[in-house]
Amino acid sequence: MNLDRFLCKQANYSRKVVLRLLSQQQVKVDGNIVHHRSTPITEFSRIEVQGKTIQYATPRYYMLNKPAGILSATTDPVHPTALELFTGMETADLHIAGRLDRATTGLLIVTNNGKWSRKLTELKPIGTLQIPKVYLVETAYALSPTTAQRFAEGIYFKTEDVTTSPAQLEVISEKISRLTIYEGRYHQVKRMYAAVGNRVVALHREKVGKITLDPKLKLGEFRALTEQEVGWV
Repeated sequence: MNLDRFLCKQANYSRKVVLRLLSQQQVKVDGNIVHHRSTPITEFSRIEVQGKTIQYATPRYYMLNKPAGILSATTDPVHPTALELFTGMETADLHIAGRLDRATTGLLIVTNNGKWSRKLTELKPIGTLQIPKVYLVETAYALSPTTAQRFAEGIYFKTEDVTTSPAQLEVISEKISRLTIYEGRYHQVKRMYAAVGNRVVALHREKVGKITLDPKLKLGEFRALTEQEVGWV
């Protein structure tokens, strides 16, 4: 958004007043006096008018080790939600970047930076740089010898008329595997295993891109992301 539009819309200044304030050097963005009404700003720009702060917000980024039974939502009238685990904190501006099913545990990323989270979660065309998501999966039945090949070839979802991107399967034991996918379609992991005649009984997300769930975090605990974890996106 441009500065003049923000001041008119959010601070209720007329365009004439905005131009006068700019000409009088009464407007600062991130500590610097600005003169142009078209100065670009973001939701995290610090904006001061005549010495008064109009907007000041800090981007926040967290990882949560989500327990089962917790809804990946900001509010819900029935089920406990992920944001309710952030006790003692202001959460009104936070949202979830990449949801998990209620029964799924593991890495959940929470932020107030919409532009950053969109980069993390948007489906990208095949052939472009994809963000891997890694899950530890327990199935009801022993894994078929052909499962890894089927996942590498892609699984066709009739509902969306789409074939999943090639995925990598690491077999850990008869019923335990680690799956790396590059999308985030509706119930994708469960549907992939169902397509090869199996059923997921436990699902745990370990990693998204270069953000790995901190092994020190117990279920229900969270911590702020490091600069390195935020910066790779």
